[in-house]
Amino acid sequence: MGSDAEFNTFALNSIVKNIYCFIFVVGWPFLSLMAQKDSSVTATETAGIVADSMQKSDTANRFLGLDTLQHQQLVKDSIAMDSISRKPVVDSSWAASKVAVNSPGFSWQVLDRSRYFDFASTPIKKEGASLKQFHGKENIFYLLIFLLLAFAILRQAFPKYFRDLFSVFFRTTLKQSQLREQLLHAQLPSLLTNIFFALSAGLYINFMITKYDVLSGENFWIIYAYACLGLLGIYLVKYIGLKLSGWMLGLKNVTELYIFIVFLVNKMIGIFILPLLVLLAFTTGEMYTISLTVSWCLLGAAYLYRNILAYSAVHNQIKVNPFHFFLYFCAFEIAPLLLLYKGLLVFFNLSA
Repeated sequence: MGSDAEFNTFALNSIVKNIYCFIFVVGWPFLSLMAQKDSSVTATETAGIVADSMQKSDTANRFLGLDTLQHQQLVKDSIAMDSISRKPVVDSSWAASKVAVNSPGFSWQVLDRSRYFDFASTPIKKEGASLKQFHGKENIFYLLIFLLLAFAILRQAFPKYFRDLFSVFFRTTLKQSQLREQLLHAQLPSLLTNIFFALSAGLYINFMITKYDVLSGENFWIIYAYACLGLLGIYLVKYIGLKLSGWMLGLKNVTELYIFIVFLVNKMIGIFILPLLVLLAFTTGEMYTISLTVSWCLLGAAYLYRNILAYSAVHNQIKVNPFHFFLYFCAFEIAPLLLLYKGLLVFFNLSA
């Protein structure tokens, strides 16, 4: 029994030793491979850490060697500027100049000592700069406003006169002689409307002279003044001449009727041409051409209508040959306008 137990124990120990030997023989190659791999990874990581540390060390050395000086200089400059902006240098001249704080001299010293205003330097002069001037039509606008207001005031001041005036001109009533007598006795509105005709017709003549450059280079308002005065002079001479002719020839009624017709049509021309003056002053292109054509047609129709009325009124009282009336029309209607035009040309040429 004892020998069997010892034999079994010996056999079991032999089997365990053989198993350990087998495991050692078989597992040794795997352990050696794993050891080699761990050693290679550790070497690689060690090399990377060393390289990284060397690079950081080099960067730090370079920064400390070169960039640090510049950085320190910039910091010093910024600190100096900041200190200057916070604590400006005290100017001793302030104490020397005894100027009151509320006086204008103190304000000037503040501006003169400011570093944002350079009063000591020579101002920069820009060569070649030209002043741009605007030439508008403001004066013409005000003149047209004055004419419109003048007509409105006359219309409101003498409503019956204008009502009779339109009735006689368009022959809307059979009481022509009665209304004519009333209009002849209204001397003040008649005088004012004649002056209004001179102002509006003179402006139209001025527009025509400017458009066709008859008097180039002359002042617009001087031409306008001469045109108005010329119209007033022409019709004043015509009025006096017709009065004298009727008195000398014994045709007072005929001349009175003719004078009434002439000035009646003139007054209506001064009213009708007013809106066309606004268009001629401020329109261009096709609208201006249309306005100019309408004004010519209006003036032509008004003068034709005036001559027809005058001839019919005179022919009813005296026998007048149409040819003689045509000669009168050329002598007393067309010739004065041509003389006015020629006189303006001569006057401005001599002035130049």
